[in-house]
Amino acid sequence: MNNLVPVSAKDLLDLVAASLDADYTQVRRACGRISTTVAETDIDVAKQLKSFVRRSGVPLRASGYSISLPVDPKSRSPLVDEQPWPVNPAFLEDDCQQVFATFVRDAKSIEKLQAHGLSGRMNLLLSGPPGTGKSLIAGHIAAQLGKPFFVIRLDSLVSSLLGDTAKNIRSAFEYVSQCGGVLFLDEFDAIAKLRDDKNELGELKRVVNTLLQSIDALDDKAILLAATNHANLLDSAVWRRFPYKMHLDKPGEDLRKELWAHFLNLDSNHINLTTPLAKISEGLSGADIEEISIAARRTAVLNNSEIDITALTLSIINIRSNYPTTSVPRSISASERKYAAIQLVKTYGVSQVEAAACLGVSRQTIATYLKE
Repeated sequence: MNNLVPVSAKDLLDLVAASLDADYTQVRRACGRISTTVAETDIDVAKQLKSFVRRSGVPLRASGYSISLPVDPKSRSPLVDEQPWPVNPAFLEDDCQQVFATFVRDAKSIEKLQAHGLSGRMNLLLSGPPGTGKSLIAGHIAAQLGKPFFVIRLDSLVSSLLGDTAKNIRSAFEYVSQCGGVLFLDEFDAIAKLRDDKNELGELKRVVNTLLQSIDALDDKAILLAATNHANLLDSAVWRRFPYKMHLDKPGEDLRKELWAHFLNLDSNHINLTTPLAKISEGLSGADIEEISIAARRTAVLNNSEIDITALTLSIINIRSNYPTTSVPRSISASERKYAAIQLVKTYGVSQVEAAACLGVSRQTIATYLKE
């Protein structure tokens, strides 16, 4: 952890002023900007700051301040949460990076586009399997635009009472339009399903109709982001409301190298390990790689040791083989090391030199394992 971290004068002044005014919303926004800046030099400090911001702000509320978020009329639960900008970087394939850059550019240039009669909906639909970074991308878009990041709470939005879900949708959309933030709807298919689904009641059709009307009512400067794991379930009319679309898939080999290097925090002496790790982790999502890496680093911290790459390698092999495991093992036996060597070379196409580096043995030892 660095003793000094960069904080702009404006963010510092905004944070102090908001704290003295007991303005919880501005405190969170200032901390979100600061954590994004700090993440460039000290990711651990940025994550700690983000963790603080996630707290409920009890001292501020005790002083008489409360956030006037829209709420469900029956349960009084907030319909949206304002969340801090992410501190983890976004790793994207080239085609998704191009969509990301184009959307941010267009959103920042909306007034110029309007002046030339080219304004349109700033709506982006993110699709893809779980763990591919859809929520992370949404947060980064809000950060790039410098806007507060509001996330729809489906547990509050979807009501068992007839008609209340539609009312909640209208309330959430109106609130975010007024405050000029970025609205993010995760698990979008829960409220945007095909209206010809015979298994759904008429209430769903009314919900989808209200959703379409709310999207149409947004002004050109409003930013709407939605994410789904099941794009095939979305109503065709919903698709037409999103001129920008990004499909995120499991990361390719080059991107997996970057993910392992980042989440394992590998130095220049160990960066060559990313090649074999990327080869054996095909099919894993970015979230999977992050989870495995954090487990390995956590074990290393508690053992006052370096990351056990051998144990990490075996953990990945077990996961790829559908062997249930929740963390990186602390130590492995000689038979497990031999098993891992055979899997690395014969199943995943890792060279003997790369396998030796992963398992902490000589290439000759790997050759011996393979002969046996």
